[in-house]
Amino acid sequence: MTEHNVLGGELESCGTDPLTGFYRDGYCTVGPEDVGVHAVCAVMTPEFLTHQESVGNDLSTPRPQWHFPGLRPGDRWCVVAMRWLQAYDAGVAAPVVLAATHERALELIPLDVLVANSVDVPPDLSSLE
Repeated sequence: MTEHNVLGGELESCGTDPLTGFYRDGYCTVGPEDVGVHAVCAVMTPEFLTHQESVGNDLSTPRPQWHFPGLRPGDRWCVVAMRWLQAYDAGVAAPVVLAATHERALELIPLDVLVANSVDVPPDLSSLE
C-alpha cells in the first residue's frame, strides 16, 4: 500500500543520514504502532532544537539504546506532529519538507500552515487548493 504525503503524492524519503522515521526506514510513515504520529519531515534549526529540549523533548542528545544519534541543525527528521505544532505556536517551527511529510499530519496541522513553513513549495500552487 502506497503512503501519501500532504500534497497527495507518494510519500518521499525524509532522510537517511541520520536514518529517520518511526520505523528507521528514512520515511515519515505512520503505522498503528506510532501513537505519537511521527509524520512531519522537519529540517532541524537551533531554535527548534532548543525549544524541544525546553519542553522535555531532547532531540540533541544521542540515545544509542533507541538507535537515536542526536540531531544537529540541518538534519532532516520525522517529528511528532503535535510537537511540531507546539513549536509553531511558540514561533520556532522547523522548516517542513512537504513531499516527505505524511498526510496524517493534516489531522493536526492545516495544510496552509505547513506550506507557509515549507522548504519545498511546488511551482504550481494550484495543486495545494
